[in-house]
Amino acid sequence: MTRGKSGTAAGTAGSAAGGTETSGSGDIVRTQQLLWDTGPRPSRGPKPGLTLDRIVEAAVQVADAEGLHALSMRRVATELGTGTMSLYRYLPGKAELLDLMLDRVQRPSENPADLGDGGWRSALEAMGRATLALYRRHPWLLQVNQSRPVLGPSALDGMEKVLSRIKSMGLTDPELISAVIAVDGYVVGAARTQLYAQEAELRTGLTDVEFWQAQAPVLEELMLSGRYPVLAGLSEDAFGTDFDHFEFGLQRILDGLEVFVTRRREGGEAGGEEAGTRDPADG
Repeated sequence: MTRGKSGTAAGTAGSAAGGTETSGSGDIVRTQQLLWDTGPRPSRGPKPGLTLDRIVEAAVQVADAEGLHALSMRRVATELGTGTMSLYRYLPGKAELLDLMLDRVQRPSENPADLGDGGWRSALEAMGRATLALYRRHPWLLQVNQSRPVLGPSALDGMEKVLSRIKSMGLTDPELISAVIAVDGYVVGAARTQLYAQEAELRTGLTDVEFWQAQAPVLEELMLSGRYPVLAGLSEDAFGTDFDHFEFGLQRILDGLEVFVTRRREGGEAGGEEAGTRDPADG
């Protein structure tokens, strides 16, 4: 669980390539101590009641309200009504703070029902929806490259709960991790698309409807030209907002996993082999 892609799965797959920040870029040992509460206690600060927990919570609030670009030790200190230097009694700096924030917002639900009805498919389905909701609550997560997370209690607790529900798939351990990565990666892409659409509206001042209406005259002429017969033949609701593209994609991924699981159980594939990889001589 601490090497390679297993580490990627244990965090979220929110590895936004080219993100503005990178998890695990600070003092890894010190960050682990802070996450697991195994390090030395901070000296008493000048502001009564200041705690590491309050610092992390304030940092999350700043990122939620103003974006990750606004996050700094000075900004968090201002939010807490204290001096910047007082924060350094509790943690080394912004890099370690970010890792604590990541673990804070990814705390798994304590309600077993939030992971479905007990079956592996419902568990992955619930995980996908919960992850999308997480990115909607904290869009700044998409700006963090989490390909190498520092694993804290939230990350490991969440992974433990999901894996305990999907062990019934009967797959090998690498395949189980890959199933989680597949769903999580899909959700990250969907969340990023939704966030970009919201940002585009804010930056341009045009609603989505206004944006497409501005292109309508040219597009309608092109559709009548005969150059794009398939596009021209699409129904009027093809690009409508009523269709739930996220749910459609999520269910198709789960359908594919279900076919794979069924084939494995029926002995259609030897453990660890994938469809299409057998030697033709084997029949």
